[in-house]
Amino acid sequence: SPQGRFQAEAQLLSGREFLQAEAYGKHLIYRFADSDAMHVHLGLYGKFRLHKNPPPEPRGAVRVRMIGNQRSFDLNGPNQCHLISKQELTALLSRIGPDPLRKDADPERAWRRIHRSRSPIGALLLDQSVIAGLGNIYRAEILHILAIHPERAGSQISRREFDEIWQLSKRLLKIGVQYNRIITVDRDEVSKPLSRLTSGERLQIYKKPTCGRCAADVFYWELGNRTVYACDNCQT
Repeated sequence: SPQGRFQAEAQLLSGREFLQAEAYGKHLIYRFADSDAMHVHLGLYGKFRLHKNPPPEPRGAVRVRMIGNQRSFDLNGPNQCHLISKQELTALLSRIGPDPLRKDADPERAWRRIHRSRSPIGALLLDQSVIAGLGNIYRAEILHILAIHPERAGSQISRREFDEIWQLSKRLLKIGVQYNRIITVDRDEVSKPLSRLTSGERLQIYKKPTCGRCAADVFYWELGNRTVYACDNCQT
């Protein structure tokens, strides 16, 4: 731990066999042989840097450096990074909603939460205990694509609309994993490969001045402690 804030834990893990890394929404779990797991949440500023061996001198606030046989990586500035016991991991996972990217995800859990809630759907999609992995950009884009206003109560979302939200979330998140960036435009509506889209071409409504569908002004306001974007004409 070049930064020193993970020094004692790093000494416990050093030399142990690395078994598996898993993602549950925005939480990363690193499993090692005969040890507690390492729990990482990147937050807004956390970042991984991959290196060929031998790795260069640590740059910035490197919380953890892992050195393998051929590759190494640095973890800079995570929101959370600590060892977590099996009991603590079980408690953590019980608080996280289903992750559309995981094969074991149960969308019924999310449907029950949304169907019973009077909270706006725009706030519910930011709640990681409802659906894990979605963030501010995805919620704006998903609701715009499906023509759902962010202020509609969860209880007013039909089962058909929820299924569309779930399937679209899964599809867009898979695209995000493939290209390592958020892309929500339709492949058939762009004239070049998704990998070559500029930052201004990848999204449909987030931070846009006008709606790409109807050219009406895009409105934005605070919802769920984050700025949401919507078109009042398309999203009734």
